[in-house]
Amino acid sequence: MAKKINNTSGSGQRIVTPAASAQVKKPVAPVASVYEPVVKDPFLPAWLYEFKIQAIIVGLLAFVLYVNTSSNEYALDDTIAIVKNEYVWEGFAGIPSIMTKDAFDSYYKQFNSSNQLSGGRYRPLSQVSFAVEQQFFGAIPVDKMDSFKTHPNGINPGFSYGMKQPFEKKFLSDMHTRHFFNVLWFTACVVVLLYFLRYIVFKSNPIMALLAAILFAIHPIHTEVVANVKSRDEIMSLLFICLTFIFAFKYEELKKKWMVVAGCASYFLAFLAKEYAISMIFLLPLSFMMFNRYSFGKSIKASMPFFAVAGVYIAMRLSIVAQMNKDSDADILNNPYAKVADDAEKKATQISTILNYIKLLIWPQHLSSDYSYNTISYKNFTHPMVWASMLVHGSLVWMMFSFFKKSISFEPKASAPTPESGISKATARVMCFAITFYLLNLFLVSNLVFNIGGTMGERLIFHSSVGFCIAVAYLLYKGAEMMRPAITGKMALGALTLALVGLCGFKTIERNRDWKNDDTLFNHDIAEAPNSVLVNANVASSLINKAEEEPNLEVKRDELHRGLVYYHKATTIHNTFVSGYMNTFVAYLKLNEPDSAKTNLDLVKMYYPNYPKLEEIYYNLGVCYYMKKQIPQAIQQWQTSLKLKPTYIIAQQSINTAMQAMQAQAAGQDVKVK
Repeated sequence: MAKKINNTSGSGQRIVTPAASAQVKKPVAPVASVYEPVVKDPFLPAWLYEFKIQAIIVGLLAFVLYVNTSSNEYALDDTIAIVKNEYVWEGFAGIPSIMTKDAFDSYYKQFNSSNQLSGGRYRPLSQVSFAVEQQFFGAIPVDKMDSFKTHPNGINPGFSYGMKQPFEKKFLSDMHTRHFFNVLWFTACVVVLLYFLRYIVFKSNPIMALLAAILFAIHPIHTEVVANVKSRDEIMSLLFICLTFIFAFKYEELKKKWMVVAGCASYFLAFLAKEYAISMIFLLPLSFMMFNRYSFGKSIKASMPFFAVAGVYIAMRLSIVAQMNKDSDADILNNPYAKVADDAEKKATQISTILNYIKLLIWPQHLSSDYSYNTISYKNFTHPMVWASMLVHGSLVWMMFSFFKKSISFEPKASAPTPESGISKATARVMCFAITFYLLNLFLVSNLVFNIGGTMGERLIFHSSVGFCIAVAYLLYKGAEMMRPAITGKMALGALTLALVGLCGFKTIERNRDWKNDDTLFNHDIAEAPNSVLVNANVASSLINKAEEEPNLEVKRDELHRGLVYYHKATTIHNTFVSGYMNTFVAYLKLNEPDSAKTNLDLVKMYYPNYPKLEEIYYNLGVCYYMKKQIPQAIQQWQTSLKLKPTYIIAQQSINTAMQAMQAQAAGQDVKVK
């Protein structure tokens, strides 16, 4: 009697031995939708279908296009996530705090504030990676952190500029390394995305998968994600979402328990990276239905372990994230719709704004680091852009459901195009998944339900762009197939791909240079966002800090006055802009114009009574008056210091000294200012 052998092939199909085949009366047909054979194009070399070759292609593209960011410093939100994040500076010792606190907790504490963003931000994974890096760069012990923060070279506001001391130069060197790691993370993300596309979405056509991964790797809209180190959370999120898909499908194919464990672990890490992972509650069952031909019930059952992970994360997040500061929702920089006339205007503006994402995905020419107030003007339902957005997104929703309806089939055989539409079920499945992936991730950042604390941002379309690239790659490939002779179609597709790589690559490398630091970034972006409060304020800061290093007094005053023009514009657009008034105060102090400085400092005090160390700032204003021999005005500022902090001894001592000086003045004596 022959020994019975129960084997399966690498694709999960049963291998029938000769002995066993004699007992089989009716062969079981494989499920074509799951185990679709790869049909190779005779016009393309066989090696181009191999994963290793494709991975080298997309990996090299991702690395080469972004490696020039390694010379960058820090910009935009790097300050909040790294420069002024004490938990990151603590290295390994800071990881427990990172894991149990809001992402901006350290930053808020330094400004005597609390959570200012709706829903809070719990995204510890990228910050843990920063802390790990810091451990090797040189961590600051927890017991020395307080003195480090107040040291002239510590993480105080002044640390953001200059960078001439050895400590500061080392910090910039460390930032170069962080940027290089960001490039590696992005390269890994693109390679894993390629595997996800080959294994799940384009199982029978690896060339489509390669094309989609190339489009994703070269798209210039991703420059913010890679060039801004803080946005590593976006990269990690997509990387672990793709790994979740891969392990979930691997488990369904091979039924090895470690795979579902690995899938759940990847899903949890995706949540710890960023909240986008919640979209998997819908996308994972949908992908089982589209690409494994599962019924709705079976898809839900296969997704249950991942639903449990989502539940654990949500419970964890609710227990960690702090309640939002009740006053923050009125701040236009935290709530971009705080000044809308009514809910109708708010919804109209939100609807029109999301159309900008499609525009940038199709034509990524005018890129900006900031789209906050007042970059995008408010609109009402009479504005044509609102209706254009409704038409475009309404059409996408209609197509999504139409493709879903057409794609649902549990028959084992692949279906042919129907005469009525000419669209095959294979096309419907890919397009349904692509559109759903795009819309679901877009919905999370649209402000339509969740206030994300901003109007829009290029980093926010990072996940949705996967759906866009899938759809474009599929349509381009199918379009090339329709050309005759066939070789012409393949040559046209190859030429178009090379042209896109060249054009997008040039734009990407060029845009990476803008992200070198805040100065280069905002001085470039002021042309793209001339009405942005933050861009105007940052250009002003750049000019004022440049003036600080200028030895020529005339040039220095000119730079300070140019900076003040931008600050005045920022505070005119946003009349409660505290940082704008504070920095305007500093500029006037540098110009030795204490009266103008006082006007702005009083506005800071009015709009933000708890501004950190306000008593010291008023004291310094008093010193400026005193140096100009305006002693009564100096005393007035020091008295304000005492009202703010009655135990501020130096203010009382200065008042006593000033009173003696006034008596000397009254006696006709010459007062020497020290």
